Amino acid sequence: MTSSPLLHLPGAVPAEGRDEGVAAHYGELYGEQRALAEGRGFVDLSHRGVVTVSGPERLSWLHLLLTQHLTELPAGQATEALILSANGHIEHALYLVDDGETTWAHVEPGTQAELIAYLESMKFFYRVEVADRTEEFAVVHLPAGSIAEVTQDKEHVVRETAYGRDVFLPRGELESFAAAHGPAAGLLAYEALRVEAHRPRLGQETDHRTIPHELGWIGTAVHLQKGCYRGQETVARVHNLGKPPRRLVFLHLDGSEVLLPAHGTPVRLASDGEEGRQLGFVTTAVRHHELGPIALALVKRNVPVDAPLLAGKTAAAQEVVVAP
Repeated sequence: MTSSPLLHLPGAVPAEGRDEGVAAHYGELYGEQRALAEGRGFVDLSHRGVVTVSGPERLSWLHLLLTQHLTELPAGQATEALILSANGHIEHALYLVDDGETTWAHVEPGTQAELIAYLESMKFFYRVEVADRTEEFAVVHLPAGSIAEVTQDKEHVVRETAYGRDVFLPRGELESFAAAHGPAAGLLAYEALRVEAHRPRLGQETDHRTIPHELGWIGTAVHLQKGCYRGQETVARVHNLGKPPRRLVFLHLDGSEVLLPAHGTPVRLASDGEEGRQLGFVTTAVRHHELGPIALALVKRNVPVDAPLLAGKTAAAQEVVVAP
């Protein structure tokens, strides 16, 4: 993985693990969060994969493969979509926008090769071209409320959502973009606001058996009134006939604890203690500039919504994200 040139900015501390290659923070964790919450600055997401699909049949072809309705996607309108296994488990998450000639997507770091291999295997006789553009283009994020001006053209594609704007720009322009649109905020600030907004992330809130209903992705990434795609039978069956086995919850963590619970930390009923039966696991825990330590967790559907919980050794009060 190529490291971002913005790691040379003053105070930059590199992120680790799946977010390696960009900054975790620039020395002011809460200040960076506040800036983003106020619509100032930007986040370097240049470690994410960039995939494009071009050709006259691109939208109708993607419509057959993804969970989202795409045949009439207007140019410039952002959407998101999933690729599911035959059993309905989440394999890929794509954050999409079409510029009128090409569909652009950014995906989790390091997942683009596997995604492209699947897409290539499904081309058949469709007039489409799939390309890995990660070495050419980077993604940066401007927060909601930002008044930064970004030129939109074939090399500067903007994906605008309620949470802000994702900008695809030539990788060589990262440093000039940073100089024009600072202050820079790191991944920890970005993740804190993501958790606050209850937005799931592939590989954090998912495991090998996660289905979209568990995370609240029905409606935002899964369209229920579209035709067949791989995994659609599971989506329809759970939606029409049952409930998902697990549900995403938002946790307020005991602020007196020094360490945040790591990804995968067991979640139990507080009344059962630290040796009680595991009912789920922490997916992402962060320190928020206003709310203190918070987390998302995936728990069994039948966990009482008002039950105090334990995340490892940390006391946690839950809020409903996905209804049981």
